Amino acid sequence: MNLKPYREALALPGLRSLLLVSVLARIPLTATGVTLTFHVVLDLGRGYGAAGLVGAASTVGAALGSPLLGRLVDRRGLRPVLLLTTIAEGIFWASAPALSYPVLLPAAFLAGLLALPVFSVVRQSVAALVPAERRRPAYALDSMSVELSFMVGPALAVAVATAVSPRLTMWAVGVGIVASGIGFWLLDPPTRSADEPAGPRRKVPRREWLTPRLLAVLAVSLAATLVLGGTDVAVVAVLRAGGEVGWTGAVLTMWAVASLVGGFAYGAVTRSFSPLVLMAVLSLTTIPVGLGGAHWWLLCLALIPTGALCAPTIASTADAVSRLTPAGVRGEAMGLHGSAVTVGIALGAPLAGAVIDASSPPWGFAVTGAIGVLVALAVLPIELRHRRQAAAEPATPELAPATV
Repeated sequence: MNLKPYREALALPGLRSLLLVSVLARIPLTATGVTLTFHVVLDLGRGYGAAGLVGAASTVGAALGSPLLGRLVDRRGLRPVLLLTTIAEGIFWASAPALSYPVLLPAAFLAGLLALPVFSVVRQSVAALVPAERRRPAYALDSMSVELSFMVGPALAVAVATAVSPRLTMWAVGVGIVASGIGFWLLDPPTRSADEPAGPRRKVPRREWLTPRLLAVLAVSLAATLVLGGTDVAVVAVLRAGGEVGWTGAVLTMWAVASLVGGFAYGAVTRSFSPLVLMAVLSLTTIPVGLGGAHWWLLCLALIPTGALCAPTIASTADAVSRLTPAGVRGEAMGLHGSAVTVGIALGAPLAGAVIDASSPPWGFAVTGAIGVLVALAVLPIELRHRRQAAAEPATPELAPATV
């Protein structure tokens, strides 16, 4: 396999340290959902529905706050935003174990609104550090680092919560998040490339950059994570129905490993792939996964194709957003991308759950995959129109690969 794209990307100043810090910083952030669930269920004695409401409040806050914080980064710089969000996170996680459930709900929303914007900031900094023609391997590395964080964070939180206590786990997660904020504040990665003009920044109206093409990329991002969120729930349901729920960890690990391999291959190839095509194939390969639910090892095999497309799809959407937006508003655009990803995951899990409750576990894969296909068909006219325009007026080399 050609490793030259990775060597060239990692040789760029600042990228290696950014990716390393991002892996460590994302681990406590990926543990927040399961940590809050254990606290509500075990410490507060509430049901899983109540825990889901707390998670939903945090998710809604994060979806609303991500573009707002991104806009603040564009206008005020990164460090003030990191200071604000790190303090807010510290206050929430220090006080949350002592809050009653009625107070915890709005507190979780505010914590989501002011969540540490690591995911979107890393992608914005990648665009600042890496020339457009080298971003594919850089975003592939970023996507693989997200996968690694999700493999470690929730599992570590479950281990500490069950072996010690959910309360201590909340404090540990809070310490980890505050340490992440401090680490990023010290690193202070650039959010604008060095060759961009200094001086006052022209305010870029949204109508200039929030184009149908960018909206299509955001829709693709949302649909991709909706499929992934639905797959997560459907895997558990299929294994439980087959009496093999004890193999859930092994199946999900295989899925994650396939994503890492796919992400690595995506960054190593020499050609670009449309996010629309990747998401459509991801959705199509998800539809029949439930047919492999008779045994856990069959489910593992059925998940390999869709798993191999997870990291490439998310990486390609982030790359497209970086190319379609001016640097002066890239923070807000990456915030919108983060919101799309968050909303997709938040919708996919309950949607798959409702479908499974109304029918059978394999339909969780089929319905969420079919929704992804429908979204691909809905944005296809935008892609075709762009290709016709590109054929009539050849695009510049930098913008040519930024297809939907």
